Amino acid sequence: MKKYKILPYIQLFYYLLTAVWPFVHLESFFAVTGPKVEVWLVKTVSLLLFPHILLIIYVAEIRHSPLIILAILSACVGLAGIDLYYYLKGVIRWVYMIDFVLELGFIIYWLLQVRAPSKS
Repeated sequence: MKKYKILPYIQLFYYLLTAVWPFVHLESFFAVTGPKVEVWLVKTVSLLLFPHILLIIYVAEIRHSPLIILAILSACVGLAGIDLYYYLKGVIRWVYMIDFVLELGFIIYWLLQVRAPSKS
């Protein structure tokens, strides 16, 4: 795991940016992602990313644990599924397909990590 730590840190930065952005500048977040009726829901989803950020740090720096990797993977699968479903329904903007592609990359990475033997 230590050899290929760049992708977890990309995901960490991306999730951190996604989590903090609506709290720092909601107007620019809406300018990119489209207007939202339920601001509380945007902020709730943002806050729900924080535990996954901590899990990514834990797995990348401390311990390679298949159970924790599966928890990270669940966030990736959930976000990718929501992105694809609501984009195809015409509810969200095309920018969410960028997130979908990134989440697919994270899914592939973490699936490979679950299959890899633990080094710690």
